[in-house]
Amino acid sequence: MYSIGVDVGGTFTDFCAVSARGELFAAKTPTTHYELSTGFMKGLRAIARSAGMDFGSFLAEVSSLRYSTTVGTNALIERTGPKLGLITTAGFEDTIFIGRARSWADGNSIEANRDLARIVKPAPLVEPSMVVGVRARMDCNGNVVAPLDREDVTEQLQKLVDRGAMGFVVCLHWSFVNPAHEREIRTIIEDEYPEDYLGALPVFLSSDISPKCGEYTRAMTTIVNAYIHGTMADSLGRLGNELRDSGYRRPLVLVHNTGGTKKLSRTRAVLSHNAGPVAGLYGSALIGRLSGDANIIFTDMGGTSFDIGVITDGEIRTQDFIPVIDRWRTNIPAVEVKSIGAGGGSIAWVNHELGNTLEVGPQSAGSMPGPACYDQGGELPTVTDADLVLGYYNPDNYLGGDLPLDPDLAREVIEKHVAGPLGIDVIEAAWRIRALVDAKMGQEVFNEVALKGHDPRRFTLFAGGGAGAAHACAIAPYIGAGRIVVPAISSVSGAFGAASMQVAEVWERSRPLRIFDWNSQCYLDDVDSFNAVVDELVDLATRDLRLEGYTEEHMCFHLDLEMRFGSQYNLTRIRTPRLRLAGEQDYRALCELFVRRYGEIYSPEATFLAGGINIESFFLTASIQASPVALNAQEPGAQAPAAGACTGTREAYWGPAAGHLATPLYVLDSLQPGNRIDGPAIIEARDTTYVVAPGWCYTMDPWRNGVLEPDAG
Repeated sequence: MYSIGVDVGGTFTDFCAVSARGELFAAKTPTTHYELSTGFMKGLRAIARSAGMDFGSFLAEVSSLRYSTTVGTNALIERTGPKLGLITTAGFEDTIFIGRARSWADGNSIEANRDLARIVKPAPLVEPSMVVGVRARMDCNGNVVAPLDREDVTEQLQKLVDRGAMGFVVCLHWSFVNPAHEREIRTIIEDEYPEDYLGALPVFLSSDISPKCGEYTRAMTTIVNAYIHGTMADSLGRLGNELRDSGYRRPLVLVHNTGGTKKLSRTRAVLSHNAGPVAGLYGSALIGRLSGDANIIFTDMGGTSFDIGVITDGEIRTQDFIPVIDRWRTNIPAVEVKSIGAGGGSIAWVNHELGNTLEVGPQSAGSMPGPACYDQGGELPTVTDADLVLGYYNPDNYLGGDLPLDPDLAREVIEKHVAGPLGIDVIEAAWRIRALVDAKMGQEVFNEVALKGHDPRRFTLFAGGGAGAAHACAIAPYIGAGRIVVPAISSVSGAFGAASMQVAEVWERSRPLRIFDWNSQCYLDDVDSFNAVVDELVDLATRDLRLEGYTEEHMCFHLDLEMRFGSQYNLTRIRTPRLRLAGEQDYRALCELFVRRYGEIYSPEATFLAGGINIESFFLTASIQASPVALNAQEPGAQAPAAGACTGTREAYWGPAAGHLATPLYVLDSLQPGNRIDGPAIIEARDTTYVVAPGWCYTMDPWRNGVLEPDAG
């Protein structure tokens, strides 16, 4: 049986299959944005060939197919979602248009935010004419202040229907405490406008999608979910039909940005955003447990973006405080993985407004036309073009020879757009492009780790993505990393993580509790209010997983809390040692855990117990216990590679100090665990290239991961 992970990127779609015997099979195909199923099915067939099976027999042996997709994000960027109607509390119809004071900055690059004269708020996903208010109110404790008037609701609904609503979003005040009014509105919609009258118009309740405080973020989370829901349903529905026509009989499973997976039919669309990088982070944690690396900086350099995540003490602890999807601030419980516009397809350009300054990214050439060297119509220089000109890539063996590269086209566009305007030669221009993108990535990694309170020098750098192995040695000095691990499946790290992830989902509730009072300096002794929230979440999770086909004995629960000091805005998440509390001593233990974690992030001097401590939100992670993916290991052999592993040399440029050097070339498949190669060297695989810089050495570990370390000599 095979578990397959699929990661759709901006340039390539990655595939990874893990067999029950611990075998790994990988494939990459260009992302077919016009119809994702085309590239998807092509990649699956490539995996089947790698496994030595015909396509139909292979699909019959697949136990799970886990998919991380950018379909929803693309619908937001391109504004191709349906026309939505928003039903909110009367008097608050302008909440999503007022937004926050800095709504214009959410989702923008630093460069765009600096241009204050031109910056504007994004066009709303819901038109002002498509927002109506109903006369109903709950108070902050969930008590009915003003009952819902059915005639009023019907009147407002008719307005939205007449204006062309293709779906309804319901977001009422305090519905996350008491959702009764929202559920009643859904019942009215279903009664007044059944499917045989208007067709299937979906209804999305904020109390279901995002039961947390914060009117703007709760509304935007629900709106974003509704906006991308239809596009995902259509695209993935067609994909599911094609899979069934090919003989696949199991459900398609989506990867979540919360760190779990769930059936397509039971997934909130908003949880698909940024799921691929999150899957890669989980795959790195699995490999780290095998290799003994507990503190890991996960990076993934693909064709379009560069992703960064942090693993400490073997655990993924960092949650995105306020996730931004496109230009919209939300409050989904997402694992934090930062992405910047730096990849093999990042475009190099000269900024004439800043005195002919060289820039790289964030614009990308994508998969079509791609870098100029792809010879598919690309006319602008990219990082891949620079790496080819510098001699790091074999133009006849890119993607195993499936995508031949044209060095002349690469030189031509670099000369035209970079070298000529700057008055330098092509080699220097290519080196500057590479050095600039490496510095950009290295500085971003340092900031991401150091600002979380960690010393980057104590971490192992994991280099994933198709271009990760080619740039890892150049990124490491910016963070002081003395050990780099390039996983055996580095070019498809997101797909490997998806294939190895467990079934899991997060249920959340906002329930403020002051567990240490600043006035009395006493701990809360009422555990019923805490346990009631936990019991509610456990009941919801148990019921949902039962519908997935699992039984209670296979379910595992973990509880996380968002906590803060009194009068403080920023929240800190901790994992509790137990689900339910027994007394005051448990509150004391929670406070001590929070203070310790807060001190790790902001320094112990920043803690202020006397200000009180509050719990703001509860997060219950429910997962299905399953055996972890087992990967085959081999006993390390001789340090010297086999005689046929080295295929010759190629001139490569290693910077102004070293210049051009005749660099040894190795074939990755010919290397064995224990083999050591001193830099400079280039190791070629079918879907990636290891660039071992001078002063570094490469060693293959028992799981065929590449370990890069500074040469002690």
